Amino acid sequence: MPVIGCRCRTCLSNDPRDKRLRSSLLVEWDGHHLVIDSGPDFRQQMLRENIRKLDAILYTHAHKDHIAGLDDVRAFNFIQQQPMDLYAEERVISQLQKEFAYIFAEKKYPGVPEVVIHPIGADPFRIGSLEVIPIRAVHYRLPVLGFRMGDLTYITDANYIPPEEMKKIEGSRVLILTALRKRRHISHFTLEEAVEIIRKIGPEQGWLTHISHQMGPAAEIERELAEGVHLAYDGLKIVV
Repeated sequence: MPVIGCRCRTCLSNDPRDKRLRSSLLVEWDGHHLVIDSGPDFRQQMLRENIRKLDAILYTHAHKDHIAGLDDVRAFNFIQQQPMDLYAEERVISQLQKEFAYIFAEKKYPGVPEVVIHPIGADPFRIGSLEVIPIRAVHYRLPVLGFRMGDLTYITDANYIPPEEMKKIEGSRVLILTALRKRRHISHFTLEEAVEIIRKIGPEQGWLTHISHQMGPAAEIERELAEGVHLAYDGLKIVV
């Protein structure tokens, strides 16, 4: 069987910043750990970062590249001897229940993941001592959520943020925002669009995430970016 792979300069690059798994964010505070989205690379990411304790998973939306790793919470169930808390909108919960029906079955097969669902909406909520402020964005026609936690705001998979939601981002010291590629896309901000939003908000640090190989090699793109704006990369650690 022939092996078919991408031959672009990004995929062939030896720069570790160009080895891009699916987008996710681990938030640590007061000894607690929260992950935003559990994509197909969830297990690999948790092992790579040696995460031994996870308190909750918070979902932005229900596309496969953001939920497919949910099954792997069973390892944390085993280690922690308790269900995993999941925070999501009703539409996301419904999709999880369809795609992972065995997790939510009335009669469960032994060893399936154990979860506790916490529906969220537009109002701020708390996960332990952490206040989370939902930020409504639009991913083509799909309503999605970004989140502000203290001085950090995280928004992935979006190409529009309503003006009233932009106000929630103001004052963030760190803004992590989707920027798929340079060329226009139907459901993601381009590099230019994302940089313009970061310029308007004026955070101390602006990080671009959900970057495709079509963006180009990180070393090249970094030279084009304004001061304080950078491409995020796997394993990046930010102190806020």
